[in-house]
Amino acid sequence: MVLTPNNVFERVNASVQELPAAGVRKFSFRAMGTLCQITFVPGTRVGAEQFKAAAVKWVSDFEAKYSRFLSDSLISRINASAGHDWVEVDEETDRLFAMCSELFFLTRGAFDPTALPLIELWNWKANPPLIPTDEAIESARTLVGWQKLQRRKGAIFLPRVGMKLDLGGIGKEYAVDRVVQLAAHHGIEHVLVDFGQDVRAQGKSPGKPAWHIGLEDPGNPGRCWTGVAALNMAVATSGDYLRNFQINGHRYGHIIDPRSGHPVNNGCRAVTVIAPTCTIAGILSTTGFILGPQEGLNLIGTQYGAEGCIITENSRHQTRKFHEYITR
Repeated sequence: MVLTPNNVFERVNASVQELPAAGVRKFSFRAMGTLCQITFVPGTRVGAEQFKAAAVKWVSDFEAKYSRFLSDSLISRINASAGHDWVEVDEETDRLFAMCSELFFLTRGAFDPTALPLIELWNWKANPPLIPTDEAIESARTLVGWQKLQRRKGAIFLPRVGMKLDLGGIGKEYAVDRVVQLAAHHGIEHVLVDFGQDVRAQGKSPGKPAWHIGLEDPGNPGRCWTGVAALNMAVATSGDYLRNFQINGHRYGHIIDPRSGHPVNNGCRAVTVIAPTCTIAGILSTTGFILGPQEGLNLIGTQYGAEGCIITENSRHQTRKFHEYITR
């Protein structure tokens, strides 16, 4: 069956669950391949229900449009047209791709939405996992490079057959930011949006000075090593401690450096970034992971309002003011 926006909405809507929570409304659903949770202080019952319905519909439509796993999505149509045809896009997609261009430049190519050929090559889910040959890696690298992509207002073109886009590095984070905006549109001042540990907090938790967000310990998954107090800010964590494989004693994580074509192997296990928006926090956490402790912290430190912590196999590295957000 070819999935359509309606099919996606039906699947996502069927997964919605109301969760018990004191003094707030909290519900969850599965979308974009992850668990999505939204906690908020309702103004009125009608407003709360309208926001809940609007959030589920918006996220469903977003997945239907931009998921590479759906054959009829816009992204899949762009990928299928690689080397052959330009594909028309709407204003929102134009803005999203313009943001990708800015972030590609900001991260010096560590964030690259054209890296899908490499991601598919290093399939950490394969059983048994296989290490691609140098020749296969170099062949895939010829298909990677955001600067190769061609854009004009209202249209996009991948110039080589085999080039592919994947917005996995920005999609969930962008969706978090948009749902926070949606909450404001419905008159909701206090909301916590968490899509697969990409989080943005607006306002505060009832009776408390901020929302509390736990940071998972990469050495002990399922437990938190600390927490942060989030007030009108976003928190995103990137890591490979859950998704990796080992061959002959060598560990291969799922995060690929698009510049080298290989999984990141710099000792990093998790990077957490606090920033004004979830999109920026997510990009900086992934890029910080790829760049490593020194370069990663330098990049995070140059961004207005951003602080970060990089956890390696045996140490923690933090920007100057990261500790100010830690809760005890």
